[in-house]
Amino acid sequence: MAAVADSDLSERRPVRVLLVDDDPLVRMGLSMMLGEFDEIEVVGSVEDGREVVGAVNSHRPDVVLMDIRMPGTDGLTATEVVRARRDPPAVIVLTTFDTDEHVRRAIRVGASGFLLKHTKPDEIARAVCRAAAGEPAFTPSVLRQVMGFVAAVDDDPGRERARAALDRLSPSERDVARLIADGRTNQEIGAELLMSTATVKAYVTRIFTKLEMTNRVQVAVLVHESR
Repeated sequence: MAAVADSDLSERRPVRVLLVDDDPLVRMGLSMMLGEFDEIEVVGSVEDGREVVGAVNSHRPDVVLMDIRMPGTDGLTATEVVRARRDPPAVIVLTTFDTDEHVRRAIRVGASGFLLKHTKPDEIARAVCRAAAGEPAFTPSVLRQVMGFVAAVDDDPGRERARAALDRLSPSERDVARLIADGRTNQEIGAELLMSTATVKAYVTRIFTKLEMTNRVQVAVLVHESR
């Protein structure tokens, strides 16, 4: 079986993945593809967003791979519901559509990543492991869109709102938030700030609480908006 290159981003036990897509062939293909990676275990699949909560309760996934367009409850609505739970799984939106509105809403409702379905298998597997480790996971073209949203803020009042939000953080928390925005892992943040990984994780949790956010992507966007 294959191994994900970023081994430091995978957990000791396999990352448990739930697949959500209305196309049975896509679900089968993803299950077979991800099954080739030692670090990943597909624990279930459902065909509609309305089934996600029940599947999360049953299978306890670490990561949900979520399609957007489904005949019942759409994937972004399902993502919002799942991410509002206590101790929720990470959600990666996996779709053929990357419109600005879809990307914006995915970030707003707490998705940890946004990938296009033509993404290479090893990149999808790497993104799954990154999301399970609390890291953002975006297709490069989508990441450029996210940075485009941030650049559009410029002198907009959004910059002042972002700065006011970051003022809620302590100096050390702002240092951690800045490195999150630079795409650093917890281990890399700890090395730069001379902290243990456990301490960094505690800081990240406090940052999420103070900023009323659910993942690193939202923190990164806020930091970039403040600059």
